[in-house]
Amino acid sequence: MSKPVIDVSELTRRFGAKTALASVSVSVPRGAVYGLVGANGAGKTTLIKHVLGLLRPESGSVRVFGLDPVAEPVAVLSRIGYLSEENDLPGWMTVDELIRYSRALYPGWDDAYAEELRQMFALDPAARIKTLSKGQKARAGLLVALAYRPELLVLDEPSSGLDPIVRRDILGAIIRTIAHEGRTVLFSSHLLEEVEQVADHVTMIHQGAIVLSAPLADIRESHRIAGRVPSLDEIFVAHVGTPASAPDP
Repeated sequence: MSKPVIDVSELTRRFGAKTALASVSVSVPRGAVYGLVGANGAGKTTLIKHVLGLLRPESGSVRVFGLDPVAEPVAVLSRIGYLSEENDLPGWMTVDELIRYSRALYPGWDDAYAEELRQMFALDPAARIKTLSKGQKARAGLLVALAYRPELLVLDEPSSGLDPIVRRDILGAIIRTIAHEGRTVLFSSHLLEEVEQVADHVTMIHQGAIVLSAPLADIRESHRIAGRVPSLDEIFVAHVGTPASAPDP
């Protein structure tokens, strides 16, 4: 067994009186499509920020590629592609300028793959980022995150507020292509029907604590009732009491 790409052990994080993460442990194997699901405010983004080294653990440990992302940020982040719901891109740049700027940052940048993605996403190279729709900006952000072929792709609510066609692009062909190449995907979402379509492993988080974590096939089988396999939404409600689309209190 190879070492996990992400290994989080007993991670706790508080913000004032609020416990954002309570002794959370997560192990993401190489080549997996790993879905982190929960309502908005459940702790998904806080966990991802620890993986990216943006937050230091109060207790517990975080290792990515066997490294501490806080102590060795360059060694870790140079191997990660990241796309978040905010997806802040420089609005004054054109798509072509964004591609050329990003190429200079990443030694592993693949020009042919970047152009393939640009055409797939129907992005006009002369269009300014600030003029793009939210869906087009998400596609541009995904292009930048993918074109240097990172070992780990981290998607934090990437399809929130996007139309179904863009969501299909992000969570369908792209994610599967990454995984089939032996690379790894960690993505968080409160849209469980999408997670169900692409994830190998699902971890459910509620109010900072993990309530269920297992391969998706095992989760489905263990919740089978009279021959019927409930949806991931139904399973989440059974464990938490409210749907993931409802905000955490």
